[in-house]
Amino acid sequence: MKKNINFTILAALICLLFTGCQQKSQHDKSGEKDQTQLDINKENKRIVLDFYQQMFGDKDLSAVDKYIAPEYIQHNPEVADGAAAFKAAAAKWFEGQPKTKVDVQRIASDGDLVFIHIKNKNPDGSLTSTIDIFRLENGKIVEHWDAQQEVPKQSANEHPMF
Repeated sequence: MKKNINFTILAALICLLFTGCQQKSQHDKSGEKDQTQLDINKENKRIVLDFYQQMFGDKDLSAVDKYIAPEYIQHNPEVADGAAAFKAAAAKWFEGQPKTKVDVQRIASDGDLVFIHIKNKNPDGSLTSTIDIFRLENGKIVEHWDAQQEVPKQSANEHPMF
């Protein structure tokens, strides 16, 4: 009888030991997954920031070759799909435009999506608020959405757009 009790206690302890190890192992893997996602978010934001400054600040069309996938999907109705079409459109936009420092107000990432809020100064001194959303795959921008709004001279509230 004493052997059965000792065996039962030993079996219970072994079971608890393995269960505890499994829970710790699952927790460790969850923590690793969370850290991996944080690293992906950080890297995707870096890619978008580097692309945005090189492309729209420096007016460097080689940014398309470096950061945009050839099969790029464009949701802006004024630009056709594809990296080549985007590069051709940007070449027209940038004619006679000086280099500038991109004024990033906010940037956030959620997995393969990066959201960036930009304060743009127009040639006449007025401002435009631009929000771009990029989807990335394997370190390349593969899809884009944007929305732009002129900043009014007067507002119905006291909250700034930036």
